[in-house]
Amino acid sequence: MTWIIEDIKRTVVQLKRWQTWAGIGLIGLFALLAYLVGRHALKTDSVLTYLRVSSNACREFTNGIIIFLFCGMIFFLFTAVLTLGELQRYFQFRQRGASHQANQAMLWGCGWGFVALAIAIAGLVFFNTFCR
Repeated sequence: MTWIIEDIKRTVVQLKRWQTWAGIGLIGLFALLAYLVGRHALKTDSVLTYLRVSSNACREFTNGIIIFLFCGMIFFLFTAVLTLGELQRYFQFRQRGASHQANQAMLWGCGWGFVALAIAIAGLVFFNTFCR
C-alpha cells in the first residue's frame, strides 16, 4: 500500500517541474489542433450528411483530396510525435550539461513543431474554404 503513496509523491514532484507543464501544454496544443481538424472533417462525411446528423454545405471531395487529407493527418501525427521527442531530448541534454546537443535538439524540435502547426493550419484553412 505504501507504493501507491510513493507514486503519488513522485507524481506531485514531477508536476512541480516546468518541463512537465511544457510537455503537457504541447500535447494539449496538438490535441486541440487535431480536434479542430477532425471536427471539420466529420462535417464533410457523406454518411453523416445522408443521415442528417451533419447539415453543413460542403463540396463533394474526390478520392485524391480525401487521400491527401488522410496522409496529411498521418504526417501531422508523425511530426507532433517528433516534436515531443526532440523536446524530451532537449530536456535530457540540458540536464546533462550538453549545451550544443541541447541547442540542436531545440532547433529540430522547433522545426518539426512548425511543420506540425503548418499541416494543421493548412487543414483548417482547406476545410474552411470548402465548407460554409
